[in-house]
Amino acid sequence: MTAAEGTEGTEGTDTGLPMVVPAYDLPARVRIHEVGARDGLQNEKATVPTEVKAEFVHRLAAAGLSTVEATSFVHPKWVPQLADAEALFPLLGDIEGVHLPVLVPNERGLDRALDLGARRIAVFGSATESFARRNLNRSVAESLAMFAPVVARAKDAGAHVRGYLSMCFGDPWEGAVPVGQVVRVAKELMDLGCDELSLGDTIGVATPGHVFALLAALNEAGVGTDTIGVHFHDTYGQALSNTLAALQHGVSTVDASAGGLGGCPYAKSATGNLATEDLVWMLQGLGIETGVDLAALTATSAWMAGHLGRPSPSRTVRALTGAGTEPQDPQDPQDP
Repeated sequence: MTAAEGTEGTEGTDTGLPMVVPAYDLPARVRIHEVGARDGLQNEKATVPTEVKAEFVHRLAAAGLSTVEATSFVHPKWVPQLADAEALFPLLGDIEGVHLPVLVPNERGLDRALDLGARRIAVFGSATESFARRNLNRSVAESLAMFAPVVARAKDAGAHVRGYLSMCFGDPWEGAVPVGQVVRVAKELMDLGCDELSLGDTIGVATPGHVFALLAALNEAGVGTDTIGVHFHDTYGQALSNTLAALQHGVSTVDASAGGLGGCPYAKSATGNLATEDLVWMLQGLGIETGVDLAALTATSAWMAGHLGRPSPSRTVRALTGAGTEPQDPQDPQDP
């Protein structure tokens, strides 16, 4: 057994924490790649003030998240919500011991990010031609060619590079995506020099058997489990079951979004990301270490729900604090 031992029966629902009953053959620790500040907010129609975004990232870091994706250096025309990347990133310079990755679409975006001191970079590709055209206005091959110098230059600058691959399980225009097709594009993306691969279930259609099959096929193609993260959307309520399947395969990096914020501006059927609180509740119940303070994280999502003026979709936020049922006052003095 690799999950924490000797904790069965500890805590419980009356404390706001799950009863801990470890399971066998799961990672002892999971690194949560928090995407709420970037992927979570990018779809918001009303502009979120830069100072609120900075406070959001600070609160997420203070809650114990070791990786908080901060923003994207994409052209403001395409993602207006993240047009303040140059103003936001310097406001995060006092955060210590937390990785702050940023998304870059091309070499110009990389230049902007590196100039501000970013040292964890992400590129965003597609496993399907339809989405590559809609998201990047390029074919899959053309987008990989565009990423090649970005990855090479980022690595030369000493940066860690993550490769996002969207539409790994289904595409709203093409339907089910063959496992072999995903493996081919994923291998090409990793061969550019990426340190990490994030598999995106962009429209939330994956099921556990499909997850097992794709991970096994990637391993057979030479992509190690230790380089893979998973990014599930909860469109059909499968995000946690798919995450558990990935954990059973040995994956120990899971993407999630505080409060379940986010979707995809270029895929209308892409609903919210897996809520970080829901993920932490499950992981804590399994005895898996995350380093996250669930109460602080929940309060942070309730605080952000107040700023957005609508309830948090996270079931755990709703269950633990009631902050998901009514928008909260963002100035509530009881917030940490």
